Amino acid sequence: MTYYQTRMPSPVGELTLTASDAGLCSVLWENEKEARVWEPEKVKKKSHPILDAAIEQLNEYFANERTTFDVPLDLHGTEFQVEVWRALADIPYGKTISYATQAQRLGRPQAMRAVGAANGRNPISIILPCHRVVGANGALTGFAAGVDTKKWLIDHERGTKKLPA
Repeated sequence: MTYYQTRMPSPVGELTLTASDAGLCSVLWENEKEARVWEPEKVKKKSHPILDAAIEQLNEYFANERTTFDVPLDLHGTEFQVEVWRALADIPYGKTISYATQAQRLGRPQAMRAVGAANGRNPISIILPCHRVVGANGALTGFAAGVDTKKWLIDHERGTKKLPA
């Protein structure tokens, strides 16, 4: 399989997007290694219609013109991880839920830690909004791009954004 990759600037730093012909595979933060692309030797640095659509939708999101995404996805993970990642899209824009609530919604109320671990491996940041999942007490917990970026994304969605430090 061939993958296509491009970078885009955003208010929270440069994002690296990877797609296959089937769909978007990843939206990675600046601090993430490209090793999260499953077969880096098969990546071509060129445009692709799925990448173009993802960039357009992300730009609309950052401009407060989009609250949901409909770009096709090509998820690579275990069956459980993919189930957890897809469930992220059901969290409403501007809202947060706890890991426990996400586990309950998946019908696995005891799997809070496993849900947290799967969220931590979410390859499609923002579009599959793992930033909307917080600790039981509302605390902002670990996030691949850092807690400041997680806070910025939540504030952006709530209309109270402040630039990350």
